[in-house]
Amino acid sequence: MENYGSDAGFSAMVAAMFLACLIPIIIIYVITAAGMWRTFEKAGKPGWAAIIPIYNTIVMLEIVGKPIWWIFLIIFPCTSIIFAIWTLNLLSKSFGQSEGFTIGLVILPYIFFPILGFGSYKYLGPSASEAGGLRPGDPFGPTNYQDPNPPQV
Repeated sequence: MENYGSDAGFSAMVAAMFLACLIPIIIIYVITAAGMWRTFEKAGKPGWAAIIPIYNTIVMLEIVGKPIWWIFLIIFPCTSIIFAIWTLNLLSKSFGQSEGFTIGLVILPYIFFPILGFGSYKYLGPSASEAGGLRPGDPFGPTNYQDPNPPQV
């Protein structure tokens, strides 16, 4: 006859391994959510929005000055990685940081969101127009144009 007894030792081992993986994930999520919470509050948005999955992306789009329909580009699988990284880049620029900080937000968000939220960084405003500060029809910017032929008096 075969032994159909309970294998309590194996079940306990599986449960222990599951908890050993789940607890660090929860800790990392709490740290990231706390950093996002403070980042949202610095930008004048509600902090609780950081813990609601889709809404936190919508609030982040409002912070960086992009239209709300970008949420579809972030959710759509073919464009999601590009537009998510672009949004994080605009977020770091909204707080006066460079592309290096964007790389940190992409690779280590559980470190760089708390740095952004709890650090001394100030929200400078939406950075959707940060691409050099140039507008169509104004290729030299608002103040750096020098007339090559000044008027003769």
